[in-house]
Amino acid sequence: MNFMHERIRATASLALAAIVACAAVAPVSAKDAPAAPKGNMGPSTETTLPFWTGAPNAAQLTSQNQNRILRARAAIDRLVAVKEPRTIENTLKPYDEALGLLDFAGSVAQLIENASADSALRTASEKLTEDVSAYATELSLNQDVYAAMKGLDVSKADAETKFYVEKELRDFRLAGVDKDLPTRAQIKAVNDELVKIGLEFNRNIREDVRTIKVKPAELEGCPADFIASHKPDADGMVTLDINYPDYGPVMSYCKSDDVRKRLYMEFQNRAYPKNEDVLKRMITKRAELAKLCGYASWADYITATKMTGNSKVVRDFIDKIVAASSDAATRDYTQLLARKQKDVPAAKSVDFWETGYWQELVRRTDYNFDSQALRPYLAYDRVKQGVLDVTSTMFGVTYRPVKDAPVWDPAVECYEILDGGKMIGRFYLDMHPRPNKYNHAAHFGIRGGVSGTKLPEAALICNLPGGTAGDPGLCDIGDVTTFFHEFGHLLHNMFTYDRHWSGSAGIRTERDFVEAPSQMLEEWMRDPKTLQTFAKHYQSGEPVPTDLVTRMRRANEFAKGLTVRRQMVYADLSLSIYDRDPALVDIDQTAQDLVKRYQPFTYVPGTHFYASFGHLDGYSAVYYTYMWSLVIAKDMFSAFHPDNLLDPTVAKRYRMAVLAPGGSKPAAELVQDFLGRPYGFDSYAHWLNATE
Repeated sequence: MNFMHERIRATASLALAAIVACAAVAPVSAKDAPAAPKGNMGPSTETTLPFWTGAPNAAQLTSQNQNRILRARAAIDRLVAVKEPRTIENTLKPYDEALGLLDFAGSVAQLIENASADSALRTASEKLTEDVSAYATELSLNQDVYAAMKGLDVSKADAETKFYVEKELRDFRLAGVDKDLPTRAQIKAVNDELVKIGLEFNRNIREDVRTIKVKPAELEGCPADFIASHKPDADGMVTLDINYPDYGPVMSYCKSDDVRKRLYMEFQNRAYPKNEDVLKRMITKRAELAKLCGYASWADYITATKMTGNSKVVRDFIDKIVAASSDAATRDYTQLLARKQKDVPAAKSVDFWETGYWQELVRRTDYNFDSQALRPYLAYDRVKQGVLDVTSTMFGVTYRPVKDAPVWDPAVECYEILDGGKMIGRFYLDMHPRPNKYNHAAHFGIRGGVSGTKLPEAALICNLPGGTAGDPGLCDIGDVTTFFHEFGHLLHNMFTYDRHWSGSAGIRTERDFVEAPSQMLEEWMRDPKTLQTFAKHYQSGEPVPTDLVTRMRRANEFAKGLTVRRQMVYADLSLSIYDRDPALVDIDQTAQDLVKRYQPFTYVPGTHFYASFGHLDGYSAVYYTYMWSLVIAKDMFSAFHPDNLLDPTVAKRYRMAVLAPGGSKPAAELVQDFLGRPYGFDSYAHWLNATE
């Protein structure tokens, strides 16, 4: 799962919905007091500095970002005060300046809230998120600003500027700017409350890292390096936690059904029961907000700015995917159960906590591929270098490590990205688990780039093996694919460095498209030639054998039908809790019904996976995004030559057509620019039903 990538809080201020996805100007000095600025606060050389310059403490972080909010207010005050005819110079520029300042403040707050080991910094960041969101909502409801933007004559402007203004005016209306004063006051109050609810929801997930104790012998079947790194505690027992470096290997390899089930139960109950009530409040408040803004449901409201346009299209899409995956899912489950029955002849079904284990055995017996055989070739440091080298070859850029860069934790690495010798961005890799850190994998946009004034920055927050002395950090292919996926988001952010406006820079395309570029990049991890450039045995240095990768590729095609159906459980759940009256929503019953409808596995009593399903906040009703994007990703990949994926010719054209434009035009047009035609369903259908 790649989920978090663009953790945009879905509040009513859709005109400023990218508060925590992209950004703009860099930090002011930590010593600057948050006094109201005077005069024209235009771009400065600060926009090229690392965002964490000065390593601020909680008070300094608050001061810096409150200053940005005040600067944003000052820019809007200048805009509103204009008496002469509205122009791009006196109206759109100060508006974009304010948007960029808010984006940056919100993005920094969200990153530190999820990645800092300092509880005071995390608390300060949550408060900043509230403050930024509060002003963003206030701005989205400001009728004077809306009137000023409507008064702009952009008939002679470039296409990017026209599209930007068109989107902002649409989003102002969606935010409720044209409602009466009492309604706008209600909208703001609900928005402010939703931000607090979202912070609480995600904090509960982040902080609930559960563990189980097992006997050393119960780890039989797990990789040798995994067992070696899990020494018994003083009581002679081994502690396992629910973070991915433990959870993944145990669920795939551990022979003990009891251990797998126990860890599964803890994993599926993260943040429960706390988030049951939090989610109910979130659903209720979002429905209230949608109605205040003139929509029948939150699902219709939130899809109004997506490629789908409304919840009916989403429902039809889910039904289409369910129908398309029927044969594949049946075939997969039949094969999975048959493999279990070889060892357990009386077995009538496969349970959820068994799926990873029996899938691994199917790959071994039916496809002659053992995932553990690949792990010695995927040591973390080599994987990291492979990500850099492969994308450098494809896109014609280079990466330069920054020693002693200011970072929020000693484990974080900083890099600069160069194009033709010119630095075009900076990024950070925070790749291994630690207490109180976000426990999934995501790209955090810090700021987007604007030509000549603002340097883009971004961070990957992941939880991959390694990071401790003596541990080679042997990865599964799934870990490697996750790394490439999230790095795809990062490059999408970096490559928009030459946009005209903050509102076009970064990952600003429709939300249901943003996963497509990263999902397409995953294809390179199934290519022997690509893997052999970096997948080398951590002891001998020998490259991974072609035959092993070929068998991996064939084996990993198994169970895609079941995977698609699981994704439809998530997609339908996210839609179904938001497309109706909250009084009719029974979250537990809905989850159980969807599992029964879409999957051959029995719902496990006592599990509440929705409590840690963070996308129910960030993506809310639009989790279908992942499959919608995958349809597009499969079609875009068809433009590349399968025998020469490292040829930069197509990759560079793709970069310029799809990634570099950022949010300067609709996503469907970006794809058509690259493919020379509208995207279609055929490539996805072929992939889904192919058995080899």
